[in-house]
Amino acid sequence: MSFNVSVLPSGRSFTADAGESLLTAAIRQGIGLPYGCKDGACGSCKCKMLQGAVSHGAHQVKALSAEEEANGFILTCCGEAHSDVVLESRQVTDESAFPIRKMPARVTSLQRASPDVMVVRLQLPASDTLKYHAGQYVEFLLRDGDRRAYSMANAPFTQLDTPGLELHIRHMPGGKFTDHVFGAMKEKEILRIEGPYGSFFLREDSAKPIVMVAAGTGFAPIKALIEHMQFKNITRPAVLYWGGRRPADLYQNDWILARLQEMPNLRYVPVISDALPEDGWLGRTGFVHRAVLQDISDLSGHQVYACGAPIVVESARDDYSALADLPTEEFFADSFTTEADKAQKA
Repeated sequence: MSFNVSVLPSGRSFTADAGESLLTAAIRQGIGLPYGCKDGACGSCKCKMLQGAVSHGAHQVKALSAEEEANGFILTCCGEAHSDVVLESRQVTDESAFPIRKMPARVTSLQRASPDVMVVRLQLPASDTLKYHAGQYVEFLLRDGDRRAYSMANAPFTQLDTPGLELHIRHMPGGKFTDHVFGAMKEKEILRIEGPYGSFFLREDSAKPIVMVAAGTGFAPIKALIEHMQFKNITRPAVLYWGGRRPADLYQNDWILARLQEMPNLRYVPVISDALPEDGWLGRTGFVHRAVLQDISDLSGHQVYACGAPIVVESARDDYSALADLPTEEFFADSFTTEADKAQKA
């Protein structure tokens, strides 16, 4: 049995099989619904159900509260249709749905960018460019069936000469995959990846000024956005707020400074939350998302692109809407949920 799912205001539709999540069905049929973790942890896929019946699998309360569910909101990543369904989602786009593929990838370099961040570069099969939007991510397919997701830190155009990906991987002590990256992984190792995934990419049909908020390795997809903007000569005013606990967490600070010399419409505000005297930090301090509010009290005419830990993304989404009048449909995010985050399901 299958059910018809219609999405407003785009008017696009797809079918979902019984027992299949709405998001899985949409991805299978090339429909670009918004999403992030695909695992009920981040809330990026939350949307309003206008008609129909949907039941949810396990998910975190912070992703969808009981009150939100009672008011008709659903998570498409773990919601299964029990009838025909009508959804309201304003981020459905034709161009966001590149085909998802599996392919081998060879490790070509491992560069320690900070004590706990590794820049991993992967070579893809010759003449086999992975089509994706700057800001999207791939998943590593581990031998035991588990998956780990990481954003591409290089824009698609960088593959024109040599197909390959750049990933920024933070060490999570005890983590099955990151312990391997920071321990036994060697150059020439063969891995398997699948992608592209995610609905985080630059909305190029807008002329609004851009505010980018990155926390830690949330900089990776933001770096890809900046590269893409430079390549496409997108000259909308843009400002990057990059936050870390210590200055070393801004692990590609020099890369940004070099872009500032080439992109006159780009500004940069580094923010450190836990600077120590020995750091000699003289710049902005505090929480990175709050630095935006200190500088821009009215976000009603902006677009915001936020990446990093769920607490940063959620705080930015809530505060920018409540305190600075940011339209909810102009907030785009990639919430970096860890395996520990995903395990905390209701």
